[in-house]
Amino acid sequence: MWHKARGTKQAARFEAFRAFPEGPIEGDSMSKPVRKAIFPVAGLGTRFLPATKAIPKEMLPVVDRPLIQYAVDEAKEAGIDEFIFVTGRGKTALEDHFDHSVELEGILSERGKTEALKKVHDCMVGPGKLAYVRQQVPLGLGHAVWCARNFIQDEPFVVVLPDDLILARPGCLKQMVEAYDELGGNIVAVEDVPKEDTNKYGILDVVEDNGKFVRAQGLVEKPAPEDAPSTLSIIGRYILQPEVFAELERHEKGAGNEIQLTDAMARTIGRVPFHGLRFEGRRFDCGSRFGFIEAQLGFALADEEMKDRVVDMVKEMI
Repeated sequence: MWHKARGTKQAARFEAFRAFPEGPIEGDSMSKPVRKAIFPVAGLGTRFLPATKAIPKEMLPVVDRPLIQYAVDEAKEAGIDEFIFVTGRGKTALEDHFDHSVELEGILSERGKTEALKKVHDCMVGPGKLAYVRQQVPLGLGHAVWCARNFIQDEPFVVVLPDDLILARPGCLKQMVEAYDELGGNIVAVEDVPKEDTNKYGILDVVEDNGKFVRAQGLVEKPAPEDAPSTLSIIGRYILQPEVFAELERHEKGAGNEIQLTDAMARTIGRVPFHGLRFEGRRFDCGSRFGFIEAQLGFALADEEMKDRVVDMVKEMI
């Protein structure tokens, strides 16, 4: 039972739940703000070899920033103030990127490069706000998220996949946090994909759809096109309740013989409200070479300083 004493935010959620009815909600995590984010960054980036032989794929630049920087900046904009990286071997460049570079900063300062120095400082994360945990064995996205469980405890949290780069104003995560303030529960960013591509994504089994939000009664990880319940796919942005860790703790393997986050989320439906948000913006799949090139062009065209030159360059090359 919701009471007026819980405030207007909770009242708004109650009204939203009446429009999208669900089962009981476990725990009190939904009364807490979303302030922590998990970044699964232990992957090897084999699609980009040999570029990723010595450099983490998350450090590959799009225009003037690495992928991981876009992901962290998006989280900052959404109000996230604790960042947990789930890493693996060879990922120390990620840690260094968000730390002080004393020699570089000293040289920039001596040379009066104030704008460059500001860019270096702006990319940093405050002391005590960035943590790292190792995923020693690559057992899947669900396992990577589970590895960060002790940093989350009983709070709602965000999962961000840096491979999914999103060009949006406001950022996709900020849109999701605003949606969470209305709906609570678990929320994922979604977009429609071609029917023949459903076997590449987690797909929602939709029961209600009002255009912006959808309510799902189930999720299927990478279904064959003929078995897919819809074409509405989850992309790499999630707001989740800590109840999902109990499901991940089972270490049950699913598609690809990996521990799937989608499967764990599906098992919480009925106890935790589950919604998809059709975000406003464009997603680029930077896990593929073509998507990475698309992102370069998309973000370059969004830069007012270089937009016209990029258009002229493309016309000339064509």
